[in-house]
Amino acid sequence: MKIWQKNIDVNKDIEAFTVGKDRELDLQMAAYDVLGSLAHVEMLESIGLLTAAELAEIQKALKNIYAEIEAGKFVIEDTVEDVHSQVEWLLTQRIGDAGKKIHSGRSRNDQVLVDLKLYFRSCIEEMVGNTAVLFAQLIELSNTHAAKLLPGYTHLQIAMPSSFGLWFGAYAESLVDDMELMLAAWKVCNKNPLGSAAGYGSSFPLNRTMTTELLGFERLNYNVVYAQMGRGKTERILAQAMSALAASLAKMAMDVCLFINQNFGFISFPDELTTGSSIMPHKKNPDVFELIRSRCNKIQALPNEIAMMITNLPSGYHRDLQLLKENLFPAMVSLNECLQMTTYMLQNIRVKDGILDDKKYAYLFSVEVVNELALKGVPFREAYKIVGESIENGSFKPETQINHTHEGSIGNLCNAEITAMMDEVLSQFKFEQTHQAIEKLLA
Repeated sequence: MKIWQKNIDVNKDIEAFTVGKDRELDLQMAAYDVLGSLAHVEMLESIGLLTAAELAEIQKALKNIYAEIEAGKFVIEDTVEDVHSQVEWLLTQRIGDAGKKIHSGRSRNDQVLVDLKLYFRSCIEEMVGNTAVLFAQLIELSNTHAAKLLPGYTHLQIAMPSSFGLWFGAYAESLVDDMELMLAAWKVCNKNPLGSAAGYGSSFPLNRTMTTELLGFERLNYNVVYAQMGRGKTERILAQAMSALAASLAKMAMDVCLFINQNFGFISFPDELTTGSSIMPHKKNPDVFELIRSRCNKIQALPNEIAMMITNLPSGYHRDLQLLKENLFPAMVSLNECLQMTTYMLQNIRVKDGILDDKKYAYLFSVEVVNELALKGVPFREAYKIVGESIENGSFKPETQINHTHEGSIGNLCNAEITAMMDEVLSQFKFEQTHQAIEKLLA
């Protein structure tokens, strides 16, 4: 029997269908459920719904459960519906009636909301940390290979000279904008919904500001109806930030798959980081980047999946929202794995020298010749015509000296400025403040 049940047993098939994968997925939120309860009971004692002795007893038991979760000894039993019920059941079994009081002033609706937001904060911190490591790797490679040229393409046709400095640096700066979106998701996740109960508040004189401070949230979700409306919206916003980050990784993975191809041959990796063929002994396949590309393309579909699941739901809680975990939780794991693997592969990348010495790339320098004529006073359109005619009649001679000096060009990558932008964004997450609050709560 569930802790919320009356005297009627739920049909077993209905129970299995409605519980779904909750037990499996809720294990990932178990520690955060305990943290939410620790903040809630401290607040309940402050408004007279628990005695000081009861609070001390509950806190000790909850911290023991937290330690069991951290040690991997916590399970959600088959007879229990979800993590919230399991924690409350354990507490009641261990300390008796005091454990039955902890649900005063809250519902499983706001309980899961606070669990999710605490969990999302942790996942965002992991994604941001992995992104920062990848960013540093890209900047290092950009600086190391700044002078090594490679073809730039438009329409997959050779266009103008580029460089590995530009290529690596471009993806580094892309990650800066991705972190801007992740920062927005962090701010949405870092608002406290606890105390909204079933979505309409409580007749208890709850101190919601107190639980906000105890859990290290930046501020409250004030309106209790909106706090409940935030479920689904929060997930979609986080998915949108993840989608942007995934798009950067997928595009870079596609570039790698092209550049490692023998017809390009711009980069390579050690044999042990590529895979072979069952019948073609020469094959060195970029399977890692192909999987990164596919995984990240899948993540880019996530915001739309979530939007379709919550579209046209009226205000208030609906069981539809339970399924969001099945889409979002694995995606966060996958994205972190892709970030880590991309960094690892780039630590072992080999860059080819002298790529543009090949005569097939001579026309890459046509714009350089046009610009040289323009610098000598020839009108640009006339210079363009002159060079175009030389290409047509076969007399074109490339000017292979590259003299790009403006901000963000081959000769002036502005990596220090890009790094400063990233540092500014990362500094706004303020993870340390949340750590301090949680450490104090567990002390």
